[in-house]
Amino acid sequence: MDTADFDPAAFADYLHRHETKGLLRFLTCGSVDDGKSTLIGRLLYDTKLLFEDQLATLQQDSAKHGTVGEDIDFALLVDGLEAEREQGITIDVAYRFFATEKRKFIVADTPGHEQYTRNMATGASNADLAVILIDARKGVLTQTRRHAYIASLLGIRHVVLAVNKIDLAGYSKEVFDAIVADFRAFAGELTFETLQPIPLSARFGDNVTERGENLGWYDGPTLLQHLETVEVAKDESARPFRLPVQWVNRPNLDFRGYCGTIASGRIAVGDEVTVAVSGRTSSVKRIVTYDGDRPSAGAGEAVTLVLADETDVSRGDILAAAFARPDVADQFAAHVIWMHDEPLMPGRAYLFKIGTRTVAGSVTEIKHQIDVNTFQHLAAKALPLNGVAQVNLSFREPVAFDPYEAIPGTGSFIVIDRLSNLTVGAGTIDFALRRATNIHWQSIDLTKTMRGEAMGQRPAVVWFTGLSGAGKSTIANLVEKRLFAMGKHTYLLDGDNVRHGLNRDLGFTEADRVENIRRVAETAKLFVDAGVIVLCSFISPFRSERRMARELMEPGEFVEVFVDTPLHVAEKRDPKGLYKKARAGAIKNFTGIDSPYEAPEAPEIRLAAGTTSPEELADAVVEYLRSHGYVSSD
Repeated sequence: MDTADFDPAAFADYLHRHETKGLLRFLTCGSVDDGKSTLIGRLLYDTKLLFEDQLATLQQDSAKHGTVGEDIDFALLVDGLEAEREQGITIDVAYRFFATEKRKFIVADTPGHEQYTRNMATGASNADLAVILIDARKGVLTQTRRHAYIASLLGIRHVVLAVNKIDLAGYSKEVFDAIVADFRAFAGELTFETLQPIPLSARFGDNVTERGENLGWYDGPTLLQHLETVEVAKDESARPFRLPVQWVNRPNLDFRGYCGTIASGRIAVGDEVTVAVSGRTSSVKRIVTYDGDRPSAGAGEAVTLVLADETDVSRGDILAAAFARPDVADQFAAHVIWMHDEPLMPGRAYLFKIGTRTVAGSVTEIKHQIDVNTFQHLAAKALPLNGVAQVNLSFREPVAFDPYEAIPGTGSFIVIDRLSNLTVGAGTIDFALRRATNIHWQSIDLTKTMRGEAMGQRPAVVWFTGLSGAGKSTIANLVEKRLFAMGKHTYLLDGDNVRHGLNRDLGFTEADRVENIRRVAETAKLFVDAGVIVLCSFISPFRSERRMARELMEPGEFVEVFVDTPLHVAEKRDPKGLYKKARAGAIKNFTGIDSPYEAPEAPEIRLAAGTTSPEELADAVVEYLRSHGYVSSD
């Protein structure tokens, strides 16, 4: 460009217009191979936002990986992973930015394959609008319905129903109308405010940015026209102020700031704020940003707040408007989307990350699983991969929250597996369960330490785990007899015995096994509070439940004893004939045969059973208890 033609004022005006354009975040979703990546590639191509080197690379990649003959395969613009190109599917979420004269856009291309539904939910969590694609030849599929339901659940209120590949259906108006009617019948129970059906061909560009000659019967907007004009603005500043504290900044003795991104509302210097859980109140002294101090800030901005008073605030706390505080509770009704091959089990301990706070908790009850095709409520004891359910949650400690419908940033959560640290689920909080509000902890003068000292012992749980037939009950019984002879106060909880009473209603499914151990662990805790040494003999095949039992106790109160008997030895013993029945198929979900046993990774005591007599193994346990101060020889 000739510098003589450069107009600084015009350039500044252009930059100002670009900076002040509205931003629309949207995602493409739907079933596998409906053309989501191709559609985004076509949008980028038609809006002329590709550089010459990108076009050259796209042409080369189309020749190598393309699936549309000699034509350009626009899907390759966003299917960047080698595995995606080899398989012809989207696996990860791909984000792309583009802009027109009227609006800026961030689009998330999400996978359609059922295996990667969790990635679709990730893309939906930050979107204002969903473009749900449907292959005109296939119509509305189960995955289409699932994605539509998840989009609705995660608060997306605006939808484009893009009936793609209409060229392969002869540009038929009848096919289009039938698909739209089918989708509307399904989506009537969802919470969409706008639904714009558009027939299009992403491959050939019909109705993407320009009208197609073959769709003269359609008089609605093109996809780009609708994206440029649809009103989706959410006035986050009108909602109450919420700042989940990400980090406490203390570089020196003269500065203490609370850092985070404002989830909703606005804040100004001088405003009163409250630490949500504790209820402590102060006022804002400074609002510090990367660009310096500000008099005020709003939703979506990263800030550091300096308060006027010395206030106890930690990472995970929520600073809130003093006049409009969030709720505080430890039990909730919620919706959960499960994202892991291993099913969600009620009673199993997980980590829940809500805002910037991570707490331990569990799903106490699956109220019902939701059939995404019919919205029918189905009974369920566990929630499988891609399952959606309404559940009750219980956290170990109270947290501040808002219902997701009111403030998504403080009403949503992810579920984390405690052992693998993988994200296994996501959910939205509906409301707090106002349970047992008239129940409080009763102060008791006698403590477990006092009771234990009166008995000459240190109360603890000695947890024997191992395969059926490993010798757990035999060894535990011998240990109790030795402790009794020493004058110690003990009680033995045995796996078979508790199933005659406390757990007689439970079977041997994975969900029942989880609940079995949860009840036993709570019972054992009561014995420890009584000052007793309680011996627990249970297969307890899952590490997560043994860890849950350990964490119910205080440090040092849980002694895990792994009775390490090889399967072939336990099966050879088979004192109850159970292995024989399991091998014959007469017993289902039998540990070691058709249900797994997860061996302890770091037990306090490991007994090499099968090579040493039960009496010697029992002596080893007693010696451990003596040497670690649980019992004395007096």
